[in-house]
Amino acid sequence: MSSRHFTPAVTIREVAEDAGVSVMTVSNVLRGRGRVGKETRQRVLDAVERQGYRPNLTARALVERKAPTLALMLSCITNPFYPEFTLAANLSALKHERHLLVCNTDHEPDRGMSFLQQVAGSLSDGVLVANFGDLPIEELRKLQQRGIPVAISVWELPDEPPGIPCVTFDAKAAAKLAASHLVELGHRHIGAIIGSRKNGIHRARYAGYREVMREAKIRRVAADERFTEDSFEDGYRVATELLSSRPDLTALFVSNDLPALGVLNAAADLGYSVPDDLSIVSITDIVPARQSRPGLTTVAIPTAELAEKGIGLLIDLMSGRATDSTVVHTSAPQLVIRGSTAEPRQQ
Repeated sequence: MSSRHFTPAVTIREVAEDAGVSVMTVSNVLRGRGRVGKETRQRVLDAVERQGYRPNLTARALVERKAPTLALMLSCITNPFYPEFTLAANLSALKHERHLLVCNTDHEPDRGMSFLQQVAGSLSDGVLVANFGDLPIEELRKLQQRGIPVAISVWELPDEPPGIPCVTFDAKAAAKLAASHLVELGHRHIGAIIGSRKNGIHRARYAGYREVMREAKIRRVAADERFTEDSFEDGYRVATELLSSRPDLTALFVSNDLPALGVLNAAADLGYSVPDDLSIVSITDIVPARQSRPGLTTVAIPTAELAEKGIGLLIDLMSGRATDSTVVHTSAPQLVIRGSTAEPRQQ
């Protein structure tokens, strides 16, 4: 058997000896602090390069009681929304000279709480929760009470703040744009597929849909509405059930893009032509919504802005520039019309 030999990590003291300076000078150069002459600075950087020195971030965090990282908690990394959100959050964290630790809870609250207990306040200075759906707000408040900075992004109820710093968008307004689009096209037989429980995370979207139906004097029938998980598979399944039992529907409001893409596939498998036989509108505008055929008409929410402002809020919270009641608003949702919606056929 062959054995591997690992070279011990180079220490900051060895870099200092190579450069002929003090450990403090090396530390100041690497952190961009203190007053270090140009020639001395270059000598230190050359020694760092020669020695292959890499800072021990864990040790630094213990000494300074300040971690160089921020934590981001997601509920489902396979949902295309979250990689888009994470990319923007990571870029924002780097601008603040922080690295991002990402935890995917996979819709398991216990996993999320374990992550928070292990990471918050030790390996990371603060935690950004992207859409709190899998975690009780009370547990996040307990972390705040322990002095651990926690913020929420993608909060959907701007008029009902959670008592934790949050970045919000108006989900009800987004839903009203989507539902109004169907009404303005002339649809009267409209069904709904909501990617959560009736009082779950998409309740504001459902409320917006209901309000538009009421204002348009369109009678809602319970049999025309389905509540399910926020996934492609569940969108496909419930759409198959709904369209098979309610063939008179000419349009569907879907509360999120991922199940809406499942609805597109279900419609095709049932022999529907979209949008000739059935119009489909949704909310979010993830990348696959632009790539589907036909393209999905949807209401775009400000994903990158939600991520960037979430990181900014967390930084402000850590520095005392934000409080537990801070609410940061984002740009208004925008209707993006693509090929999945059209006027209903004459019946």
